[in-house]
Order: sequence, then C-alpha cells, then structure tokens
Amino acid sequence: MYLTKEEEKILNGEQGEVAERMFRLLVQLGDIYGADKMIPVGSVQVAGVSYKSIADPGTEFLEDLARKGAKVKVLTYLNPAGMDLENWETLKFPKEFAKNQLRIMDAFKSMGIVITATCTPYLAGNLPRFREHIAWSESSAISFANSVIGARTNREGGPSALAAALLGRTPNYGFHLWENRQPSIKVKVETELTFDADYGALGYHVGKQVKNKIPYFVGIKNADTDQLKSLGAAMAASGAVALYHVEGLTPEADLVKKDNLETITVTKKELDEAYAKLNTGKEPDIVILGCPHASLREISLVAEKLKGKHLRKPVWVCTSRMMKEAADRMGFTDTIVKAGGQIVADTCMVVSPIEDMGYKTTGVNSGKAGNYLPGFCKQNVCFANLDKLLEAVQ
Repeated sequence: MYLTKEEEKILNGEQGEVAERMFRLLVQLGDIYGADKMIPVGSVQVAGVSYKSIADPGTEFLEDLARKGAKVKVLTYLNPAGMDLENWETLKFPKEFAKNQLRIMDAFKSMGIVITATCTPYLAGNLPRFREHIAWSESSAISFANSVIGARTNREGGPSALAAALLGRTPNYGFHLWENRQPSIKVKVETELTFDADYGALGYHVGKQVKNKIPYFVGIKNADTDQLKSLGAAMAASGAVALYHVEGLTPEADLVKKDNLETITVTKKELDEAYAKLNTGKEPDIVILGCPHASLREISLVAEKLKGKHLRKPVWVCTSRMMKEAADRMGFTDTIVKAGGQIVADTCMVVSPIEDMGYKTTGVNSGKAGNYLPGFCKQNVCFANLDKLLEAVQ
C-alpha cells in the first residue's frame, strides 16, 4: 500500500503511541483487503458503545485512549448506548449498568466525539454527501448511507471506525471503489408493500437469500426514506447486505450495470412466510418501536394513533436525542406519554438490557429487531405492523 510521508511518520510513532497503534490497525486492514492507499473520510460513526456490548474490557480500552489524549480529527457520532442517558432512572434501567454506561460516554466525549448515540446519524446532523467517503460501523446506518444517500463506506468494526476517526482516513478498498458497488442479484418484488413492517419482512427474507450480495430491486414503488431504512436494516441483520439499489428510487440505481443478473422473485407467499418466521411470541409484554431510530415522521404517526388512547402495557419509541427534542416541541411526546408510552432516546431494544428489566416478549415492527432480539435479549417476538401492535396493548 502506498503511504504518504506524513502517514509513514505516523506509523513510525512520530505522532505518539495512540496514533501509531490506530494507524497500524488501518494499515493491516488495508493489507488484508488489498487497498492501494489511504483516503480521507468526511465523517465517522463508531459502534461498540453500549456497556452490554463491550463490558469492562471495552470500557477500560476507551478510558485508556482518553487518558492518553486521543482526539478525533473528523465529525464523529456514536451508535446507540445501552440506555436513555438522561431519563434512565425513570425508565428503570439498572443503576450499576447506568454507572458503567456513563463512564463509556465520558471517555468518548473526552476524545471529541459527539455523544449523540444513534443508529440514524443522518437524521441527527451527520449527513454525508453523495459519493463522500465515510467510515461508519452500524449495519443499518452503513446500508442507508451507501444505498439511499450514495455515500461510500465499508462495514467498519468499532475499533477500525474509531481508528478512522482519530486519523481522519481509511483504507481504499471495498465499497469505496465504484467497481465493487455493482449489483450481483436482481430481486423482483411482486407483492404490495404497505407498512414499514412489510419492508422489514421483505428485507429479512431477501437478506437470508442473498447473504452479502448486492441486490437490485425492481417492483418497489414510491417507498419513503423510513421504509427504505426498514428494508436496509433488515437485510443487514438477516444477511450481510451493506449496499442495495432500488430501480427509480436510489441514487446509483440508474448508473450501475444490471444486465444478466441472477433473479429471485418475492411474492405475498414469501412475505407471509417471513412474518411467520419472525413471530415467536403470542402477546407482548412491551412494544418497542424505532429500530433503526424513529424519524420525526414516525414519531408523529405514533402520537396520532395514540391520541386520547390508554395503553395497558408499555410502549417505547426509540429515537435520537435530537428527534426527541423536536418531538417535545411539537407536543408528540406529551401525547404519547399521556397514553402511557415513552419516547426513549439514545438507545434501542437490541443493545439495552431489557431481559434484566422483566420483559420476556417484545412487540416490534422492525425486521432487524425481530431478527436480533431472540439471541441478543432472550426475547420472544411479536412481529406485526404498527396498527396491530398498538391494538394489542390498548
């Protein structure tokens, strides 16, 4: 790999121990994947934030970097934490967990990282431009950035994303290169998609089928960004899809080569089967929405449906702190709270310790959450569209 003179100095330790360690990680990564050089990144999103995910070893690693004066060089956001950072006591998150989670946030903050903990950084002030090189690490954010925005990022791990943030660069390989962004399979959608959950079920099914290939969808009409968010998140969870194209909707769909692709077809039968596979529970103890984090449009829809209603069981709407503040101003939060629900910022059901908070069956409209909750949180899952979920807990 070609390194500039400045990069060689970093590798030789002339900019300190932390820079050398982090750059060595990036160089090794580049060597493994055949990168020709390093490229600058416009922004970073770092995973490995929840105490549930990284525990004491990860916390101590971050605190060590912070003590040694590590500072990021580009705009850097965080993946969701394991709890609402401001309202954790009211929501009854465990105190010991909260203490350790706050240590993690302090370490990140001291490195200059924006402690907006969200899987939708593009809704919270970190919006890359078309074809901008970035280094993001949360699977649904990667999918959205690559596919819906047309920015360029690989599936970064927490350490490699943090290294990119501290050095402002990443190896030039994978999805940073145009030739690697071409579709490898066509997906013909021959069924109606009405709810966000339908897009989640479609993504869950397609991810299982295509694994890490790049799908090119035909037959999806007028999907909004929330629905594309649901689709990409589910494919990234059930498979390893980091980039997809939708005919007539996503920015690179008209530019990529799509001749002679292997084709799979999805009908109502496959969609119904995906719903059935995602359903492992009968009645939810709690309904949790916002995986990926809810947009203001999604929050407003929940508020509209709960206006004047009374919930028998808790409903959480997970979102970023910035979206919650907008919802507060618009009165959406007040409407949801009056019904007995909560808008929960900074976290989501997958990375929070809900299994330690008395919940055994969770209702979701997210294919991603439906895929992850049984393993990550020991949950039975009730997967359904928003209307059915809210009806079940009123």
